[in-house]
Amino acid sequence: MNRVWRQDLAWAGLILGAGLLLGLMQHWELVHKSWQGQLTPLLSQVRDQRRAEQFQGVKTVNLAQAYAHFQQGSLFIDARLADEFKELHVPKSLNITPDMVEAGLTEQVAGLARDREIVVYCGQVSCDLALKVAEKLQSLGFTRVMAFIGGFRAWDEAGYPADTGK
Repeated sequence: MNRVWRQDLAWAGLILGAGLLLGLMQHWELVHKSWQGQLTPLLSQVRDQRRAEQFQGVKTVNLAQAYAHFQQGSLFIDARLADEFKELHVPKSLNITPDMVEAGLTEQVAGLARDREIVVYCGQVSCDLALKVAEKLQSLGFTRVMAFIGGFRAWDEAGYPADTGK
């Protein structure tokens, strides 16, 4: 019985080793980039290319531009979940998630002028919620919509105004 157990363990080790070797061979470029410390920039580049293709018509703004729009009184829309919004958000922003926009125009958006300047943001740079909401608003006829790519994390870390509640 002990011998059978050892044989099974040896086969399991062989299969595991073969799987590891095949995985390394299949993804060698990523493994190599990771060892060189270049994986994060590569993944950012791939994400940016995907976003450029998927969200072609959505204008984007950086942190400084978003803050300038805030100072000018642009409407900010927070695309994060309600719990995150309630915890902390850009002052006077509306909380409108992609699901809410998909369900149709929310009451908050229904009364807005279609040419109102709107900045949509989500949690962080890797989040696509702002782009999705901005794209949906554009498809509904809003003409001056942009997505703040840095997200609320960058806003908060910069020390810009933030509010709780709602």
